[in-house]
Amino acid sequence: MKSLVRLTFALAVAATLTGFCTGRASAQDKVAVGVFPLSSSLPYFVALEKGFFKEQNIEPEMTKLMGGPANVAAMITGQIEVSAVLVTLEGLNANIKKPGVAMYIALNSQTPEFKMEQFVVRNGVKADRIADLKGMKLMSAPGPANLNTAKGILAKNGLKDGDYTIDQLDMSQHVNAMTAGTFDGGYTLEPNASMMIKAGVARTLEAGVISKYILGNPKADAYAAGCAITSDFIQKRPDVAKRFAMAWSKAVDYINKSPDDARKYLAKNTFTPDNVVDMVSMLGYTMAKDMTPTQIADLQKLSDFGTSIGVVPEKLDVTKYIYKY
Repeated sequence: MKSLVRLTFALAVAATLTGFCTGRASAQDKVAVGVFPLSSSLPYFVALEKGFFKEQNIEPEMTKLMGGPANVAAMITGQIEVSAVLVTLEGLNANIKKPGVAMYIALNSQTPEFKMEQFVVRNGVKADRIADLKGMKLMSAPGPANLNTAKGILAKNGLKDGDYTIDQLDMSQHVNAMTAGTFDGGYTLEPNASMMIKAGVARTLEAGVISKYILGNPKADAYAAGCAITSDFIQKRPDVAKRFAMAWSKAVDYINKSPDDARKYLAKNTFTPDNVVDMVSMLGYTMAKDMTPTQIADLQKLSDFGTSIGVVPEKLDVTKYIYKY
């Protein structure tokens, strides 16, 4: 009888502990993430689809936010803890308004090989180089960083204010606007450029323009955007923030090793149609911890350019806003 009682007690304890552990495992840590659905956000979708967040007991709560200003506002007000992709100059500007609000754990390099920002021109418009855009009606990706960078690149090609007109346009409207002939050309992002080319309505004049014209070296890493997390997230939930970064790092590693397989996650998660997925260039996805001194210097030069055009109001030391996990 005593043996039966002991066995019953042991089984009850085991069942209680099992239930307790199962309950803990199922209670994943929620993280509020702002996502701009472009190819720049690919690590987020890879981490989600491949189960890398789940492995770290993370449950992302996604809010689609179109452009840098919307992401910055959400970070400053505490509505999101992570921006899957935040324009670097706008993130640095936000750090002046609220120090530490945007800490970059990963950055995306853009070069002539890793295409993102680029100047395009509508088919039928006579232009072979950026300087040929003089007198034309141009569109730009939205946000002060994109608009002023576009103007800076135009200036490097000899075009000053008054030599052209340029209007900010929501990214979702770029392909339609070019198809309708509303603009002669403009400064757009992927996957829009590939979509225009696939549709036969536009062609790329030049990609890798930030590296070449702003950093002065086509081989330089133009870290124009990246994944940023808030200091509040780091300080209040350090373990959760670290696990989020670990999942992100695994996604970056996966993309860099298997780019062709990773591309498929663009199709249903971004504006990229199925028939354009294979055309879209991957970016140089890099964790902050893996950046070389030369790459950090490239980021500093981009920040200094932001100061020169008034997007980043004062000179900053970018190393203060890189968080290495």
